[in-house]
Amino acid sequence: MILGFENFDREILRKVCKEVDIELLIVPGNIKQIVFDERKEKNPCSLCANLRRGMLNSLARENGCNKIALGHNEDDVIETFLLNMIYAGSLNTFAPVSYMDKSKMTLIRPLIYVPEKMTKSFVKKCDIQVMPKVCPVDGASTREYTLNLIKEFEIKNKSFRAGLIGAIKRNNINGWKEGKNKNDISF
Repeated sequence: MILGFENFDREILRKVCKEVDIELLIVPGNIKQIVFDERKEKNPCSLCANLRRGMLNSLARENGCNKIALGHNEDDVIETFLLNMIYAGSLNTFAPVSYMDKSKMTLIRPLIYVPEKMTKSFVKKCDIQVMPKVCPVDGASTREYTLNLIKEFEIKNKSFRAGLIGAIKRNNINGWKEGKNKNDISF
């Protein structure tokens, strides 16, 4: 999905998809225009995410899909949980698997137990080119603030991450269930 941000390099996508023999569908969008030019959002992340999700659901339906695999990882789970707690007063995060009645779409998150640093290590080891970030608020958002809080907590408590994930699972927050081990989740 081309969101309208400058410096988006689709050649990287073409190259990676060709290397792994995956069909690439490039679809233009105007999300940047809506979020930053028309609405001039001060906190644009939520609106941008909602518009991207809607666009992705529409594309999936148009192409006969009923499942979407998202790349959320363990860091995203923790960040979203803390964002909801701090800014919305809600003990919630996204589910490993969720069904969306309105769009009749199932969302799966196969990387949910993988810390971001493990993915970065894999990418470096395999010399995979990464898409540069093009969002104008990257590094200056509430999510970035929350990420920095997590780093501070981890310095003081090495088991902070495991404790938070454990609390989410033990309390069955939004479909998370504690199993025998961290791989006891079915898609």
